[in-house]
Amino acid sequence: MTSTPESPKTTEPVLDVVPCGGLGEFGMNMMLVTWRDTAVLVDAGAMFPGPELPGVDLVIPDIGHLEERVGRLSAVVLTHGHEDHVGALPWVWPLLDGPVYGTPLTLALAGQKLAEHGVDPDERCRPLEAGGTAEIGEITLELIRVAHSMPDCVAVALHTPAGVIVHSGDFKIDQTPIDGQPLDVHRFAELGREGVLAFFGDSTNIERPGFTGSEVDVVPGLEEVFAGARGRVVVTAFASSLHRIRIIADLAEQFDRKLAFVGRGIVQNTDLATRLGHLRLPAGLQIRGSQVGDYSARRVVCVTTGSQGEPLAALSRIAIDDHRHVRLEPDDVVVFSARAIPGNRRAIGRVMDHIARRGAEVVHDERKAVHVSGHGSAEELKLLLSLVRPRYFVPIHGEYRYLAEHARVAARVTGGETTVLLAEDGDVIRLAPGEGRIAGRVAAGRLLIDGTRSGEVGNEVLRHRRHLAADGVVVPVIAVDRQAGRMEGTPDVVTRGVVLDDRTSVVLDTVPARLTEIIGEAGPEERSDRDLLAERVRIELQRLFRKQAGRRPLVLPVIMEV
Repeated sequence: MTSTPESPKTTEPVLDVVPCGGLGEFGMNMMLVTWRDTAVLVDAGAMFPGPELPGVDLVIPDIGHLEERVGRLSAVVLTHGHEDHVGALPWVWPLLDGPVYGTPLTLALAGQKLAEHGVDPDERCRPLEAGGTAEIGEITLELIRVAHSMPDCVAVALHTPAGVIVHSGDFKIDQTPIDGQPLDVHRFAELGREGVLAFFGDSTNIERPGFTGSEVDVVPGLEEVFAGARGRVVVTAFASSLHRIRIIADLAEQFDRKLAFVGRGIVQNTDLATRLGHLRLPAGLQIRGSQVGDYSARRVVCVTTGSQGEPLAALSRIAIDDHRHVRLEPDDVVVFSARAIPGNRRAIGRVMDHIARRGAEVVHDERKAVHVSGHGSAEELKLLLSLVRPRYFVPIHGEYRYLAEHARVAARVTGGETTVLLAEDGDVIRLAPGEGRIAGRVAAGRLLIDGTRSGEVGNEVLRHRRHLAADGVVVPVIAVDRQAGRMEGTPDVVTRGVVLDDRTSVVLDTVPARLTEIIGEAGPEERSDRDLLAERVRIELQRLFRKQAGRRPLVLPVIMEV
């Protein structure tokens, strides 16, 4: 049940922080900070859907409570340009009264998103270099340089009348960054000496011991690939991994290969990075994708989109000989220079299989050191926490077990001097007046942005089709309150291909009532886990149809969190 944030017992101003997304999942990073009439949003991120959301292009935080709680936003500040930090900006834009702050590259990447939605990105965007400050009402915004997997990334310090809030953004402590811009250790230490009220720290790699490798650590592995390749080298990476792309460009020049960017996202981002001075290519190195066939295979390297197995990306089309300009040959090498996002491994595996069928070699980070993370590992997270020495610490960015582990580590590092507040999306973290605490909850959830997708018909799909042909499909649609864990309204039951004889009709009439019983019988943990709840519904309904109607329809529960 959503609880109303408690009211302070005095008339003092209130400093609240509400995570709208990113706590309990990877992606959708968004955090609201309010002081008096000033409301600042730190990041506006999206998340790519998993396989359980067919036909969905993008998942963003439900921002309805923003409008209810603050009305209008005074400003948005972006830590960097990755999709999980800027992808929801077009949907936040209508609530914005003030500017959007970020470094030049971040705003340029976010501007592309806005332009795709018919929004003029220059209308409110205010570039701010690392180290720069801006006034937002009574809050002073400060950007602090950090190292990540792309240039122009920052942490954010919000200097409020009640104290300083520091948001780490995504970071690692890279002593040899590609762009020569390491994390500003001195500024973090200075803030720690001056006093930090609350620190919100990235938890992505808390389970990885030690330190994350430097970006330059991929050079030997990629160099070995280039040296041994007798044919074309194809490297797939995130389109925003501009440090990695710069390394590949340097290796292309070193090994006398022409460089082609293949895929809309790669082309857009490298053009933008070149204009802003983050990517400098020697004259004559780059060729267009349409020119790849004009050169012998051993003289070309292609950088493509599609590292996550996206069916419409350039690599997926190359892998099935469906690309206009690039075809794989037996001597070619395809390098996956990106981490596999959880949920994408099956799609990535299918693309790798298609590549292997064409005789090309597949190289990934489990075979060779061709990828390093952009997020700090446990020792780096401890180090930054020791530098900042906050009064309160809140783990952010990651599924709940990562947040919980970061909370345990923080308690050991600070020796009890820092109070750890373990929060989730929708929690109202009240930092002033009084002691810091979770003061209530607001509605938090997800918005599914629909689109079209296409994919291959695999064995599982064929098995489902045979099942459908025999007994049809039953789709129970159940709305569950995410906070309270209870069912909302009456469930709908959709059938396709089910024979509606006397016995089946009787069973279908009883399904809504049975669903209510099933949800009621589930424990709190089960009701809060959509996958567990769906599996319970599937098993119980299949048992019901088998016993009372002698049918075995395919049951596909749809659990909607509201």
